Amino acid sequence: MNFTPLGKRVLVKRVEETNTTSSGIIIPDNAKEKPSRGEVVAVGSEVNELKSGNEVVFGKYSGNEVSLDGKVYIVLDVDDVFGIIA
Repeated sequence: MNFTPLGKRVLVKRVEETNTTSSGIIIPDNAKEKPSRGEVVAVGSEVNELKSGNEVVFGKYSGNEVSLDGKVYIVLDVDDVFGIIA
C-alpha cells in the first residue's frame, strides 16, 4: 500500500476492542460500538503533531473509511484527533 493523506489529514487503522467484559461476558459484534482508538499509519505533509505508529483517540463518527489492500482504514482531519495515547 502506498497512500499519503493530503494536507492536514492522517490515515488511521482502528484498534479492535476486546470481545469480553472484565467478568467474562462475551459481547456480540452487533452490540459493540466501533472503537475510537487507532494507530496512525500515514500523515499528510502539513501534520506536525503526529507520526506513524502513534496510538490516538478520535471522535466515534469522525473521518471516512477507505479500503486499501483489503484492509479498512479511516482518513481523519487532524482536528478530529483528540490526543495521543502514551
